[in-house]
Amino acid sequence: MDKILEGLVSSDHSIPVKKAIVKKVVEAAEKEVTEEQCQALFTLTTRLILLGEDAFQKQIGFQVLEAYARYHRPEFERFFNKDFVLSLLQQGYGQLDRKDPAVIDYIHCCLRLLISCPSVLEIFGVIQVEVLRMVCERPEPVLCARLSTLLSDFLQCIPRDKSGVLFCQQLVRTISYFHCFANQERELREYVGQVTKVSTLLQNIWKTEPATLLPSLQEVFAIISSTDPSFDPSIALASLVQHIPVQMITVLIKSLTTDQNVRDASMTKALCRMIDWLSWPLAHHVDTWVIALLKGLAAVQKFTILIDVTLLKIELVFSRLWYPIVRQGALAVLSHMLLSFQHSPEAFHLVVPHVVHLVQSLRTDGLPTSKAFLLQFTELIHCMMYQYSGFPDLYDHILEAIKDLTKPAEEKIKLVLNQSAWTSQSNSFASGLQRQAGKSETGKTGLVNLGNTCYMNSIIQTLFMATDFRRHVLSLNLNGSNTLMKKLQLLFAFLAHTQRAAYAPRNFLEASRPPWFNMGSQQDCSEYLRFLLDRLHEEEKTLQVLESAKPNISSLVDTSSNNTTGATSAEEQEESHLTAAEPKPDGRTLIERTFGGKLITGIRCMQCNCISKKEEPFTDLSLAFCPSAIPQESSQTQGPAEEPRVLCQGSVNGGSEVPEPGLAKAPASNVNFVPVTNEPPLSVPDLVNYFLAPEILDEDNAYFCEKCSSLQRAERTMKVVSAPEYLILTLLRFAYDAKCHIRRKILDNVTIPPLMRLPVHASSSPALCSSSTSSPLQVDSPDSSENLAKKLKPSQKDEEEEEKVRIDGVEEINRLGEMPVQSVPYVLSSVVMHSGVSSESGHYYSYGHNINGADGTQHPANHFTIKEETGSVQAECSLSTCSALSDWLLFNDSRVTFTSFQSVQNITNRFPKDTAYVLMYRKQEQPGQNLNGGLMANGMRLSAEPPLQKELLDAIIKDNKLYLQEQELNARTQALQAPSSSCSFRPNGSDDNNPPGSCGPSGGGGGGGGFNTISRLVF
Repeated sequence: MDKILEGLVSSDHSIPVKKAIVKKVVEAAEKEVTEEQCQALFTLTTRLILLGEDAFQKQIGFQVLEAYARYHRPEFERFFNKDFVLSLLQQGYGQLDRKDPAVIDYIHCCLRLLISCPSVLEIFGVIQVEVLRMVCERPEPVLCARLSTLLSDFLQCIPRDKSGVLFCQQLVRTISYFHCFANQERELREYVGQVTKVSTLLQNIWKTEPATLLPSLQEVFAIISSTDPSFDPSIALASLVQHIPVQMITVLIKSLTTDQNVRDASMTKALCRMIDWLSWPLAHHVDTWVIALLKGLAAVQKFTILIDVTLLKIELVFSRLWYPIVRQGALAVLSHMLLSFQHSPEAFHLVVPHVVHLVQSLRTDGLPTSKAFLLQFTELIHCMMYQYSGFPDLYDHILEAIKDLTKPAEEKIKLVLNQSAWTSQSNSFASGLQRQAGKSETGKTGLVNLGNTCYMNSIIQTLFMATDFRRHVLSLNLNGSNTLMKKLQLLFAFLAHTQRAAYAPRNFLEASRPPWFNMGSQQDCSEYLRFLLDRLHEEEKTLQVLESAKPNISSLVDTSSNNTTGATSAEEQEESHLTAAEPKPDGRTLIERTFGGKLITGIRCMQCNCISKKEEPFTDLSLAFCPSAIPQESSQTQGPAEEPRVLCQGSVNGGSEVPEPGLAKAPASNVNFVPVTNEPPLSVPDLVNYFLAPEILDEDNAYFCEKCSSLQRAERTMKVVSAPEYLILTLLRFAYDAKCHIRRKILDNVTIPPLMRLPVHASSSPALCSSSTSSPLQVDSPDSSENLAKKLKPSQKDEEEEEKVRIDGVEEINRLGEMPVQSVPYVLSSVVMHSGVSSESGHYYSYGHNINGADGTQHPANHFTIKEETGSVQAECSLSTCSALSDWLLFNDSRVTFTSFQSVQNITNRFPKDTAYVLMYRKQEQPGQNLNGGLMANGMRLSAEPPLQKELLDAIIKDNKLYLQEQELNARTQALQAPSSSCSFRPNGSDDNNPPGSCGPSGGGGGGGGFNTISRLVF
């Protein structure tokens, strides 16, 4: 057979004929063949593979070798033995050099054919020794890449223990010898791909053998800090940076900058070469490491190195801005170098001649990212020209080129410059990337600020502290789905069970961020909350429709009722990707059953007493601030311009945030007022009363009465007819300033009661028109509006004129003959605070009530002393007896600490810019009553935390193991430090660095999560 094959490949037959004969030879492999024939075929195919004249001969060799090796495994095992492999690696094959990549490819192919044979273990041992010898010979990139592919597929061939450490060090040094002199794009791509394969192999080794990481990094530093003029390390070393755990930045940089054995000349060389790495196209985190090292040197006051490196490399860094693939990292480094170099304009003036050309290029290159990049770049230039004014001859042409672009405010420029100076640097080199400490004493998990994401973090923690909602989400059977609810369930599971002090919700941010929210910018947490609840609601509705269309598909069920173990059958898991929320008797979604309520808006014509009603759902009530002074004598003529009451209820079940035509309210700017100092501050019940207060529609806002067929003076009322399980209240603190075109903040303090009662009216059949005697919305006389005006001033209540009634959940008909009113008690669950003076800046954090009881129930209503007026919201609580005032937590991004309810109430007094923004109250069920068919009525209030389902449990276990490995790696880093080493990597002795983006109640801190201080107005 081997003679036939050999004659065939050397014949003049056409390719199709040769392929047909080869096919017959391959099919003959299934038949019995003598060992001598097998050995002859193996020898021939090896020669064809390694010495074939063309690709066709090599292909034939691989086909025949694979076929006969598969059917005659013992014979092939005797042919491809350890001695043959050793000969190939040390001597090559015939005239083929041992360093030829074809040798590695051939061995790789044969190992795949022998993987299940015992003799392969001996071959692995031979290869372990030989690959270490090969990397010490500094192979070319193509051979090193082939070798890396072999080792990645057969990890058993990688040297172990001490040899493994040495192998990694030598492989690092081999990369430093890589060079590419090609000019063609194809050749450059091949070179980059080869380097990537080698760096990926090192990454895999570091993951499986953590003990090899630090010696490898020591070798990297030894290479780049070398002052030997004859040796210029390759920038291909930049490919390793992305594989170094970012949490080690603080440890490594402090060790390098404080190690007395590292000479200044070596440090200068190392820093310059790291800056050169910015040119590597696929490297990530190079800018982070460069900036961290610059900050570290500033912290130890090694200013000579910083000055030398800045002046030497600033133009090179600027030149990288021309290349889109590396310009963002280059801009970060350029910004830090220029902004920190504040003792002289020398560095800035080196790049000034190139600014205009770059601006013109960015305007015309047509790339989608160029516009945003140009804005960042021009802000940097404005900062530098502000710092070094007095050079009009240099700056005039720059100002002309950027005159139509936004100029940052002077306050912002000063802030950026103050934060960037070398003298302002501390040992907190990389605040967003330091090693996290263990969980706080609260046992709760924080959320990492991913760059101005405090708006999301505060809302997530608020929803997590809504016990019934959290437990129900965790009990849903969502295995295999990829819905937003599934991502929320996974996030809740991590918050409840991870061992990390703070969890980074990257996946949830990507899935839940509204499309119009810009990444890295501060956003409105109330807007985010409405969008999130609406998305969850619409998603469940869609799944319900799918389920109703396909009744055979298993529906999404609550494991609290029929799956207490969290396990699912194979059939259920197979169909889980189409699961929908289990339809409830009323067809409501989880969001509706948890946060949904209903309002009835009634409009009564004051001419004919005809009443029009409209029922609308809501998920939150947006509460406007009532004017500071409401003249009581003007209550009858009070118009919409004096009463900026707004209902913003989200879009659940078609709810609209836009007022109806003819009912438009006054601009929000009307609510920006200065409170009267001799009156007590407003309370949340006051704002709810103001929201529910009747409104006179008159003059330009008159009501068109269908019965009268004309515009008439009318009265509009709002009544809650269905109370939500969780009542979300948003205080409308941001008022639009028409002069400055910004949303200013109303800083008035608002008292937050721990318990309040909401008047809920029994719904009645809507009627377009009814008589004044039968209408439940009838008002006796205009005096009722005057009484309302007095009611809006809590300090001017005349308790002698009104009857004070204690209602413990009992329906009562008020004396005006209106619809029955039931007083529903609510207890405070969470408060989201906004720190700042405008909606475009500041910081969000939240307070949450920690429920320690196993059943999760809040304190019963009879623990409170209530003073209540029928149809209005009132609450008082005795601080000595109210147990709901204890067990409060403060969630401030990564930090979670114990606090008290007194802190919640007094925060604005202590920090005037910190004000309550979003509040969440939980409805209290009284004995024997189920209100409005809520969660309690539907059996939705779970008595305890549900058991974790297997998919969630597996994810948490996997992440907790990874966390332990990270902790072990940190421990190894500390154990391997050596004061005499040139790069000892001593750990940072402080664990108190502030987490990224979080700030204290006073509103300090930074949420950028990076080192670029440009465009960081918000924090």
